[in-house]
Amino acid sequence: MKIPIALAVVIVFGLLRFLRVNLLIWAGAWWVGTYVLLRFGFTAPIPSSVINLYMGIVSLAILAYVSSSGERRDEVSRPLVRFMTEKRYTPLLAATVVAIPVLAAASAYMRMNVPVEPPLFSRTVHPASPADIMVHDKRIDLEAGENPFRHLETSDPQEFRKHVENGRRVYYQNCVFCHGDDLAANGMFAHGLDPIPTNLHDTIPQLRETFLMWRISKGGPGLPDEGGPWDTAMPAL
Repeated sequence: MKIPIALAVVIVFGLLRFLRVNLLIWAGAWWVGTYVLLRFGFTAPIPSSVINLYMGIVSLAILAYVSSSGERRDEVSRPLVRFMTEKRYTPLLAATVVAIPVLAAASAYMRMNVPVEPPLFSRTVHPASPADIMVHDKRIDLEAGENPFRHLETSDPQEFRKHVENGRRVYYQNCVFCHGDDLAANGMFAHGLDPIPTNLHDTIPQLRETFLMWRISKGGPGLPDEGGPWDTAMPAL
């Protein structure tokens, strides 16, 4: 969080509290303060869709609060009624009536002309694996290591088939929900992740078995910095 911006918002709230402003100004201050914090108060920018979602929730919460009693409703409505009925506010009222549609049109225009920009963080789909990893208190050499069951494919095909079937069982217990039946990233939960899982059906022949050992054993938490940001549910074994 950007401390100067958060501190400025707190100071403004403290000043309004000291001045004992009415509820209408307080409601506006809370709305604006929340928007400023969400829009400018964080180092990593928050997507506009998320800001809109939170501001919608904040708007409903403020509306529920100011309308929760007759006293609060009167405190909010009195200055609004004076603003709309007293002649001394007529020029300001006219300016407000013109400004509202103009601002709405300007907002729509800006949304339609947002430039396409790269993401804040770069991401490598297949980051380089470390030299070795610890799995269940055992050190695995990823550079010189090899699949301990691969030699059974030719020396004992029946035993090798047992390991393959065991891998199939583990896959359908833990992996199929995101990676799909054919490893094509089309599981029922795939589109709930950001980004969706890699299409292993096409890429798995290009990857070392030790690389796959690393990714499966360490999951999302084991990704290096260049592999993020990654909103993944893939656990570590």
